[in-house]
Amino acid sequence: MAEGHAQFAKRIELLGRKHRKMQHGYVTRVGRDGLISVLPKRGKRSFPMAGLYLIVLVFFGFKAFTLAAIGPVTYNERLSRLSNGSSVEQIGAKMMAIDPVTGALAALTGPIMR
Repeated sequence: MAEGHAQFAKRIELLGRKHRKMQHGYVTRVGRDGLISVLPKRGKRSFPMAGLYLIVLVFFGFKAFTLAAIGPVTYNERLSRLSNGSSVEQIGAKMMAIDPVTGALAALTGPIMR
């Protein structure tokens, strides 16, 4: 009798957990055997990582395009002027500094642009 009650309590707990998950929505699916299953919807990420990756990619592309368009000498002159400015301009100069990724992309896009 005690085993039956423990199994029943465990099943009730599992059903309660499934019910709490289904409060945020559910989907129904028909299996190969024709059985209709009701499953809770999967939770979405809180922050779209694909958008963040796209922003970083566009930022490095912009830096490489600018470097290839005006050349490294002029680019470094403009960065030195920015680094002598306000604190916001100094942060921008550090972000726009030539790094290995930007240099490699500029080397690839430079001959194409000319």
